[in-house]
Amino acid sequence: MGIVVQKYGGSSVADAAGIKRVAQRIVNTKKAGNDVVVVVSAMGDTTDELRDLAEQVSPLPPPRELDMLLTAGERISMALVAMAIEQLGYKAQSFTGSQAGVITTAEHGKAKILGIKPGRIEHAIEEGAIAIVAGFQGVSQQTKDVTTLGRGASDTTAVALAAALGADFCEIYSDVDGVFTADPRIVPSARKLDKVSYEEMLEMAASGAKILHLRCVEYARRYNMPVHVRSSFSTKEGTWILPASSTENEGTMEQAIISGVAHDSSQAKITVVGVPDKIGEAARIFESLAETGVNIDMVVQNVSAAATGRTDISFTLPKEDGQVAMSALAKLESAIGYERLLFADTIGKVSVIGAGMRSFPGITAKFFAALAGSGINIDMISTSEIRISVIVSDADLVNAVQAAHTAFGLDADEVEAVVYGGTGR
Repeated sequence: MGIVVQKYGGSSVADAAGIKRVAQRIVNTKKAGNDVVVVVSAMGDTTDELRDLAEQVSPLPPPRELDMLLTAGERISMALVAMAIEQLGYKAQSFTGSQAGVITTAEHGKAKILGIKPGRIEHAIEEGAIAIVAGFQGVSQQTKDVTTLGRGASDTTAVALAAALGADFCEIYSDVDGVFTADPRIVPSARKLDKVSYEEMLEMAASGAKILHLRCVEYARRYNMPVHVRSSFSTKEGTWILPASSTENEGTMEQAIISGVAHDSSQAKITVVGVPDKIGEAARIFESLAETGVNIDMVVQNVSAAATGRTDISFTLPKEDGQVAMSALAKLESAIGYERLLFADTIGKVSVIGAGMRSFPGITAKFFAALAGSGINIDMISTSEIRISVIVSDADLVNAVQAAHTAFGLDADEVEAVVYGGTGR
């Protein structure tokens, strides 16, 4: 018997009917001869509701207590799913993240998994039980406090458990049928991909695609764990996330130059205007940001003006980190002597991703021509070996995604995508 790890998102367990449907799918997997370990998210919008409640009580909830509160959502889900499985005549045991042996760093709200000691899960499997694990949480190795892993991190919990247990594969269930060439909510003509390489999925996740958590894909690649992304609302075959060597089948969709178009509307841009063009000034700027834990995405530095010897440095970052970043930079004003800071949160990032662009010239030209043809101005540009990203006005974001999707021939003849629960998770 092989081990299969399944993860169910919040839309899949949003109510009693959904929990019963999920329980039946889990039992069917067990009947097929598999040992099953399940990771669950909180029901529906429970996490957001708990966070809102905390902020009503305290504008700045203590991080430790906020983690204690937010982990309750997954504990509710795991217990209810276990009850539903027992009702179907199968043994189930539920476990919190700490009980499942998920060991993390001490940083509340953004803890990282250091390792997993799945002894209790293995014991439950040996006794013939289906193990139900609360996603998104663990316990700090240092402080022994309960921690959360950040939004969407139940995916990471599932893949990490699959690797620790030596599972055959990990199934990630949401309310869409797989990974599509674009977000089907804004591109109805998006196509479902049968297979995607780890590196392409990493770029998609980093570029704003919400279907899989970035750290989940990193974990899968590190441990060579096959991941099957599919819907809990249908029985359709989903999308397999695999090593690049397994996705290079002649004649498949993955042979296209571009595999997908991703977008991100959650970023802001900061420009440090009039930075003296001296060695070490850029380092001082980004070191101060690193000390505050701000994640920087795209960076552009203009050519120094000959007359003034000054330059402008622009970068993008999550909107939620904007205030912290601006405060950190304001403290450097006298030390560096820059002229002023500019902040803009009305931007969007559009990225085209595909391993095929390595060997095909003209991809950048086609992308930019598609945007120009739609009257869209480009603010910033960033590239990797298999990705081209641009920053545009948020008002142009949807048009930019649609224009790029059409330009690279990704539109399906018929609508393939269905978002069953309306969230894409």
